[in-house]
Amino acid sequence: MAKKRVALEIGMGTSLRKQDYTQAGIRALSDALWHNSLSMAEAFGFPKSAMIVDVEIGVQKPEQVDIEKVAAVLPYGQGAVRAVKGGLDIEKPDGTGVTVIANAAVVVSFAMTASDKGATS
Repeated sequence: MAKKRVALEIGMGTSLRKQDYTQAGIRALSDALWHNSLSMAEAFGFPKSAMIVDVEIGVQKPEQVDIEKVAAVLPYGQGAVRAVKGGLDIEKPDGTGVTVIANAAVVVSFAMTASDKGATS
């Protein structure tokens, strides 16, 4: 069976004061998920647990993202999270740190064959 992408969701999150890259990533993922109501599993006749959910979190310091905490936000499906270089760090005017901006890209896929997609022979 081939992994077939059926949706892309995008979100943005911040950590305004704490410079918390994990929290910014969680907020970005939540933003992506909670702006949509996907019924893909039902449309294809799959259980929600069959959803393959690949998440990329873009921040300036990806090594500071706890990907297990970010993955815990996913309500169902088989989730995989990775943190990559991206997002923004905005210097605070008083020089005491940065505001962290994270971006999330959420790709939803299913393992499908031609017959799963309703194709005819």
